[in-house]
Amino acid sequence: MYLCVSILGLNKEETKSLYEKSCEGQFMLQEEERMHKSCASVRLKYMSGFGNEHVSEDPRCPGALPEGQNNPQVCPYGLYAEQLSGSAFTCPRPTNKRSWLYRILPSVCHKPFEPLNEGHLTHNWDEVEPDPNQLRWRPFEIPKAPQNKVDFVSGLHTLCGAGEPRGRNGIAIHIFVCNTSMLNRCLYNSDGDFLIVPQQGKLLITTEFGKMLVEPNEICVIQQGMRFNVEVFGETRGYILEVYGAHFELPDLGPIGANGLANPRDFLVPVAWYEDCQVPGGYTVISKYQGKLFAAQQDFSPFNVVAWHGNYTPYKYHLEKFMVINSVAFDHADPSIFTVLTAKSTRLGVALADFVIFPPRWGVANNTFRPPYYHRNCMSEFMGLIKGHYEAKEEGFQPGGASLHSMMTPHGPDAECFEKASKAKLEPERVAEGTMAFMFESSLSLAITKWGLQTSKRLDKNYYKCWEPLKSHFNSKRK
Repeated sequence: MYLCVSILGLNKEETKSLYEKSCEGQFMLQEEERMHKSCASVRLKYMSGFGNEHVSEDPRCPGALPEGQNNPQVCPYGLYAEQLSGSAFTCPRPTNKRSWLYRILPSVCHKPFEPLNEGHLTHNWDEVEPDPNQLRWRPFEIPKAPQNKVDFVSGLHTLCGAGEPRGRNGIAIHIFVCNTSMLNRCLYNSDGDFLIVPQQGKLLITTEFGKMLVEPNEICVIQQGMRFNVEVFGETRGYILEVYGAHFELPDLGPIGANGLANPRDFLVPVAWYEDCQVPGGYTVISKYQGKLFAAQQDFSPFNVVAWHGNYTPYKYHLEKFMVINSVAFDHADPSIFTVLTAKSTRLGVALADFVIFPPRWGVANNTFRPPYYHRNCMSEFMGLIKGHYEAKEEGFQPGGASLHSMMTPHGPDAECFEKASKAKLEPERVAEGTMAFMFESSLSLAITKWGLQTSKRLDKNYYKCWEPLKSHFNSKRK
């Protein structure tokens, strides 16, 4: 039997990867040309809307959703009803998150969990001494296949973080590098939500709710407890922001009004898709629990949800959809105007973590130093670059790399940028054309892991030198 999942945007070589016979790990590539042509014409479907109450059923089983109730005595098609709760039952309606899943077998059918080697995944923030310096990393290396096959889970590396998953308050920032797909195994995060930012390579993510194709310049969020599998089509790299104890939401717009920034309609949710698949060799379900990995075996695919409804779902968003707001007179508006998603803390107006982007836009401010200003911040600022050249540091900060400016550590444009922008003729200009930089900003003071400082061997120890050429222009005789 052939399972042909057609994906918009995949080339012929990438489409081959989708013909794995998932139950046995063998390739079914006969009639390759015919299958590629038939697949190329079909697109993954999505539903739009952030936090909406969605309803979806696989068209192969019409009427799979029970009518008028969540948990009938007997579900259509002999399915099991299972609720996935993303909030306490008694949360106010605006923050109450749950979905009902109608599946061939319930997720409780597995062998006991046993510890699994977590590699470079950690929440031990005391591995090395604190480092308040400005930190920058060269692009993180992707293992080469076939000598060293690494999938999404094996390729998770924790770079920095703070807080504790057991206390349900904190964040972690991970780098993922991989070169092969997850075969007969899935992951779910008991500790919090994953915001995934691919930088190189496409991700075909299968979830209990359906499939999503996530490409560079898109992001996706896999919320707490949702099982997912990641297929890749070559060397793949990206960034993950994990939050404990809060879900991502759209920032309040205040005087901006009803429209702007990331509009709710542009967030996409997958539609129901299932496989009724026995796995005689065993399917591995991996749980990230209290910062550790555990694995359990079962003999069927976990992606057996025929229909579902609710407001607790995975979703994706294309960063080009962001409606940019900027200064049109003088000075800078604060970078909070570039916030796509926020995870709120318990303090009013203070984020546990924000996801902020710096997309292409117009710069028109008069009598203004237009690049980012010099800054010391009560927040921690982690930056990554998906593509292009960041305006404040065109050299050294590269796609696939990162920087961290910790709490109250000074930062700002390098010497070359300052001199150039101070003398530039101020005309309307396109800023960050062909570029997409982003920031994970947190109110927590982030600790660096041993992997980040030492093992990765990607730390740029000369970063501080980009500010050394800055010179004094002070003249007490001339204003």
